[in-house]
This record gives sequence, structure tokens and C-alpha cells, in this order.
Amino acid sequence: MYAVIRSGGKQYRVAPGDIIRIESQRTGTNERIEFGDILAVSAADGQIGTAKPDTHVIGEVVEQGRGDKILVFHYKRKKQYKKLRGHRQAFTAVRITEIAFEGQKFKAPELPKREAKPRKAAAVEAEEPKEIKAEAKTPAKRAAAKKPASKKAAPKKKK
Repeated sequence: MYAVIRSGGKQYRVAPGDIIRIESQRTGTNERIEFGDILAVSAADGQIGTAKPDTHVIGEVVEQGRGDKILVFHYKRKKQYKKLRGHRQAFTAVRITEIAFEGQKFKAPELPKREAKPRKAAAVEAEEPKEIKAEAKTPAKRAAAKKPASKKAAPKKKK
């Protein structure tokens, strides 16, 4: 079962469990988004039909962020004109959780909840107070930490 939805001026073919990146959206209640503009739906028997008023696609927000930087370079030859700009498009990653069509509901399987990783002992040691760390550095260690003297230039060749 899949549906074709329109969001942000683009069309997406989605199935339950798919993760899509759409134009940045405001989230609905409980981080859920309901797509209202459904163009087509495929039924379980493989028939493709148009969406009816009772058809809906629901997704949950997984992530919000900005995409990779795109460089926009304007140039006019022989006119000494150059302009360089960058752009990062905002996106919302959505996991499709449910597609309902003609009284049938197709749901994505539940994802296992992530458990917090236990903190390592090294991370706990790194959180010592700053005063103790400052006292640990002695003048001898500070002198050893300095950069070595720069190299001398090679002697000039005689003609």
C-alpha cells in the first residue's frame, strides 16, 4: 500500500514506515503531521485510485534541520561582475505512520525506543573542577608545552 502526497510544491510516493524529507513544516499536535493533499492511493490488491474525503496520511516528525550548503554563483562575462551566495534549505524529516483509505488502515510497525547509553568512567573524570586542573600544571610542564623555536632560514648561496 502506498500513497502519493503533495507537500511544499513537490510530490512524494510514501508507504507506511517511510522517512521523507519535506520542506520545513510547523508540527501539529504531539509532533504529528496530517497530509491533506493526497493525489492517489494504491489499494492492497494493486489498484490505483483517487483519494476520497475519508483518505488521510499521518506522519510523525523525526528531525528538523537544514540541508547541505548550495553555492549560488552569478557571473557576467566581460563586465567584471561576480556574486557568490550560499543557501541551506530548511527541512523536516517525517516518518509515515499511517495511511487510511476506504475504511482500511495501514500502520507502520512501532520502532523500539532508544535507551540512553550509560556514561563512561572517562567522562566522569573529565568533569573535575577547573581549580584542580590549573594546580596540576607546574611551571616545568608549562615550559615543556611551549612551541619549539622556529627554524632558521637557510644561508644564501654565494655567486
